[in-house]
Amino acid sequence: MTVNKQAIFDLLLEMYPDAKPELDFEDPYQTLVATILAAQCTDKRVNQVTPAVFRDFPTPAAMARTTPEILFPYVKSCGFKTKAANIVNACKMIVEKYGGEVPHTMEELTSLPGVGRKTASVVLCFAFGIPAFPVDTHVFRLTHRLGLVTDAENTPDKVDEAMRAQLPPELWGQMHHALIYHGRRVCHSQKPDCANCRLAEYCPYNQKG
Repeated sequence: MTVNKQAIFDLLLEMYPDAKPELDFEDPYQTLVATILAAQCTDKRVNQVTPAVFRDFPTPAAMARTTPEILFPYVKSCGFKTKAANIVNACKMIVEKYGGEVPHTMEELTSLPGVGRKTASVVLCFAFGIPAFPVDTHVFRLTHRLGLVTDAENTPDKVDEAMRAQLPPELWGQMHHALIYHGRRVCHSQKPDCANCRLAEYCPYNQKG
């Protein structure tokens, strides 16, 4: 079927006009730490652990002075020990190379330990207001289900590129969050609620039954 992408984009923005980050953060440093912790972990869980992290390690310099072994008990419920190591080592690099300030280019951010394009895009878009299109698991799943990208766009980086080519930069962040909201509320991974989805008539996944 021919996918009416513009109708899907318009409906998503209409359905979720106030979509915004569900991670709690207040500055670029907090955005970076929270996003690293959120990989393969729920935002709700991250929001439970970050208040203590930011209380005891309020800046990159404070985080750089600790060790992964000290940090890990704070963030243990968010997953692997490598997250603690990546956060500490990223902050050491921020202090040593960037004067204690989180950098604000894709190249610089992705040079930090544990920071891939998705994490860097979140920091750019939601900490610095620089247009970017983060691709998490919800965005990756929905862009394929809705036919917004092709099967050839089979990596997050390719989805990122394809979606940025279809939307004006000022909508990248908003569309990212609209897709996440829809993925969490309606288009679930295992049992998408197609019967109650306003996008159903445009959706190739639904049309296939």
